[in-house]
Amino acid sequence: MGKNFSLNEAQSLLPVLESLLRQAVEARRRLDEIEQEMQQTLTRIIMLGGVQLDPVHMAALRSGKDGANRKLEDAVAEIEATGAQVKDLEMGLLDFPCLLNGQPILLCWKLGEPAIEHWHGANEGFAKRKKIDPARFASHRPGKPN
Repeated sequence: MGKNFSLNEAQSLLPVLESLLRQAVEARRRLDEIEQEMQQTLTRIIMLGGVQLDPVHMAALRSGKDGANRKLEDAVAEIEATGAQVKDLEMGLLDFPCLLNGQPILLCWKLGEPAIEHWHGANEGFAKRKKIDPARFASHRPGKPN
């Protein structure tokens, strides 16, 4: 079973996780750009009937793709090693498992938000998130029913 966070524990990790998430989001964006450029190059070759590839340019694209992929995997692995869950890299969305009144929930944070201010049920997603009521979470400890 994974880690359960208190709101304060999850909040205290945000500065580090935000930096890692930004790295992952940027690496994902770079990967998308490289893959698009590679696809455009292949399409051009097909349309022009087999024009010769520029091997240096293609090698640079492959190298860039490998590097971006490594950065993405490393950043996501570091985030997940804390117990946080990467839910959506396009949105920059993290969830933190939590027990509230003995029920599993997920604290929900989106890149750009100043703090963790939302939560949703363990079987619900971003669309069902609810505003955190500070009173409900004030004395909350992970694994301790309130």
